[in-house]
Amino acid sequence: MTVLVLLAGGAYYGFTEIFGYDDYEGSGESDVLVEVQKGDSTSAIGNRLQAAGVVASGKAFVKAGDDNTAVSRLQQGYYVMKTKMSGASAVEKMTAPASKVGQVEIRPYTQFHDITQPDGKKTPGVYTLLSKASCADLNGTSTCIPVEELRKTIENADLAKLGVPSWAVESATKAEHKDRRLEGLIAPGIFNVKPGWTAEELLTNVVKTSADRILNAGLSDQSKGEGKTPYETLVIASIIEREAVKADFGKISRVIYNRLDEKMRLEMDSTVNYVLDRPTLLTKPEEREKAGVYNTYKSVGLTPTPIAVPSAEAIQAALKPAAGDWLFFVKCEKSGLSCFTVTNDEHNKAKLDAQRRGVY
Repeated sequence: MTVLVLLAGGAYYGFTEIFGYDDYEGSGESDVLVEVQKGDSTSAIGNRLQAAGVVASGKAFVKAGDDNTAVSRLQQGYYVMKTKMSGASAVEKMTAPASKVGQVEIRPYTQFHDITQPDGKKTPGVYTLLSKASCADLNGTSTCIPVEELRKTIENADLAKLGVPSWAVESATKAEHKDRRLEGLIAPGIFNVKPGWTAEELLTNVVKTSADRILNAGLSDQSKGEGKTPYETLVIASIIEREAVKADFGKISRVIYNRLDEKMRLEMDSTVNYVLDRPTLLTKPEEREKAGVYNTYKSVGLTPTPIAVPSAEAIQAALKPAAGDWLFFVKCEKSGLSCFTVTNDEHNKAKLDAQRRGVY
C-alpha cells in the first residue's frame, strides 16, 4: 500500500521516502510470465519480478516474504503473475501452487503414445505430458499446444536442428513410424517449458536438455555397448527398462547381447506391446505371430527405435551387461525378479514353477 504522510508545511512523502523502497498497492492488473532460475535467491527473484513489472521494487517482495517459509522454497520454472502487484500480493500469488506452470516430469518406462492399462485407464505418454505442460491461461488466451501439433512437428522436423545427438540423427530419421522418431531420446527428469513457446521451441528445449542428460548417463560416440552403435545401445537400454525390475537390469542386458550374438530372435513381449500401446508383458499367440518390425518374435535383431524412456541405470546396464551365459529369463517372483537360464529346457521348467506358484 502506498503510504503518504502529511508533515508540517503540507509536504507529502511517499512509501519510498519513509520505508526505503517502492511498493504498489492491490493484487495487480494483467498476466505476465516470470521465470525463476536454478539457484535464485529471494532477492534475485524479487529483482526478476521488478524487471517484469510485477512489483515496484525487489525489496517490496523480499520484505513481504520475510516470514513466509514458502518463499525460500520456490523452485526454478515459470510462474503466472500480474503486473503492478503489491509485495504482499506477489508473495501470496507466487507461493500458490496454481501459479507454477510449464513443469513436467518424464519418468523412465514412459513412451510417446499414451498407454492403455488393463482396466481401460490411460497412462499419459510424452506427447500428452508435453501438451499439458505447454498450457497456461494468459489474459484469457490459452497457450496449449495440441498433441497433434507436437506429433506433426516431430514427423517433419530436422532432427539435428531439434538437438538430437549426432549419433542418433540418421537412425531416428529413418524410423518407419515418423511420430515415434524421438522415442528414447527424451531423458527422464523434470523439464520446465515456457507456455507460449511454439511446438518446435518446446521440443528443441526438451530434446537438448535430454541430450545432455543422456550424455551424463554415460552414452556417447565414445561410450557405447560392445559391438554396438550408441543408438543401438539406447534401444537395448529401452528394452531393459520395459522388461525388468532394476535389480535385474544387468542380467537382462546380458541375455539381449547373448541372443544377438547367437543370431537368435529376442522374443521380447515388451516390443510386441510397444506398438499396441500396452504396458503388460504378456502377449497372445496371434499377436506374436503378426509380422512387424517391432515384433521380435518374428524379426531378427533389435527394434528400429527405442521403445521407451530408459533410465540412467538401464543405460549403464546396456553399456556394461552382467557376466553370464544366459539366453532365457522369466519372471519368477512376485517382486518382479526373474530367473535366468541357459537352455530352453531349464527355461520351461522355470516357467512352469513360476506358474505353479502363481507368479503370473
